[in-house]
Amino acid sequence: MRRLAVVGTVLSLGAVGLWVWGGEAEAREITTAPKFDAAAVRCPLPCAADSATTFPLVVTLESGETIDQLLERLGFGATERVELVERLSEHLEIRKVRPGLQVAGYFEGSAPEQLQVEVRRKGRLFLEPSSDGWTSRWHPFVESIQTRQVEGVVEGSLVGALATAGAPIDVAYRMADVLRWDVDFNRDLRIGDRFQVVWEEVYLDGVRDRTGEVVGLAFWNRGRRLEAYRHNGGYYDAEGRPLQKMFLRSPLPFTRVTSRFSHRRFHPVLKTYRPHYGVDYGAPTGTPVRATADGVVSFAAWGKGAGRMVKIRHPNDYVTAYLHLSKFGSGIRPGRRVRQGEVIGYVGSSGLSTAPHLDYRVQLRGKWIDPLSIRSVPADPIPSSAMAEFLQTRDDLRARLVGDGLPWDPVEAKAEVVVATASDSASRVAGR
Repeated sequence: MRRLAVVGTVLSLGAVGLWVWGGEAEAREITTAPKFDAAAVRCPLPCAADSATTFPLVVTLESGETIDQLLERLGFGATERVELVERLSEHLEIRKVRPGLQVAGYFEGSAPEQLQVEVRRKGRLFLEPSSDGWTSRWHPFVESIQTRQVEGVVEGSLVGALATAGAPIDVAYRMADVLRWDVDFNRDLRIGDRFQVVWEEVYLDGVRDRTGEVVGLAFWNRGRRLEAYRHNGGYYDAEGRPLQKMFLRSPLPFTRVTSRFSHRRFHPVLKTYRPHYGVDYGAPTGTPVRATADGVVSFAAWGKGAGRMVKIRHPNDYVTAYLHLSKFGSGIRPGRRVRQGEVIGYVGSSGLSTAPHLDYRVQLRGKWIDPLSIRSVPADPIPSSAMAEFLQTRDDLRARLVGDGLPWDPVEAKAEVVVATASDSASRVAGR
């Protein structure tokens, strides 16, 4: 009777529920794996025959709820729940199941026809009643890759330019990540800068799941052209030199410089002129702050006027300091080794500060230097034995990018090319 009551409620709200479900479908497709809906989830594999009285009832595992309690909400009795949990345990680690797991139940009247359980980015489990109880079968998602390409002109922000060109916002952050050793997007970006970028889109069973990696890009900035190509998990320029350098150009990916390095600056709190040995980046409280280079934390505590501060020792007698933090990153303490790009704290306004910002400082052999003056030497290029393979990758991607940057029409900047690279041989089973 409980199941019938739940089913009746779903039917009475059917029109509203279907409208809400359809309205959310587009946003969900952009960010998550394939989800249940009345049309798509019905039969990805052969399942119970469709009928006018068969409909889905979708429930989501809530925080603090067990699988047994979720099945009870679907209307199953204690005996059925024991067997269903046993069948689920054949494919899922029940103790590791997290809130958000979705279960779709199909009923004809009060009789269950099928349960479908989706495991994020891995596959879907089908449970069906039989004369001997419940049977289960597992359908792994098949992952495939497609590449997309856009080009555009910066008229404001990189995020806005890519959105105008038709790219997801994730692509802007991936581009900034690829070029973070050569471009400080807080101060180097200019109106009129141009870009072309090729990136991967990941599909599960033919449904878009997420933005993959950038595989190639060309970026025209302040009179220079930068190229980047992904090869064996790293990024290299056109000559096979790795883009990674000792220091990032900035500890924050997207923000603004509000005050520069100076030997005589008027202090807004102390109301006197004194040296300012760092660069201030204005950003909202809570913005993650990245270590600009590999090193060892030498200080992570309250630093008087500096507020919460982290200092990191680096090779070649460099020290970086991050001032006025709202809090420290997880596990950040003296003696802890950190990697370049690791979050070591969050922007705040602690200490002598009038507004949320990061004061970033660099010291070389005991002397404070202007962080914006650092030009790092790249690592060694690809070895000659692997250069031929890289050049083939570069040339394949270059063929899709503008050759020399001259025959480039901004009017066509919003044009988009979608190229399918997935095939039966390129597709793979998710979670394997």
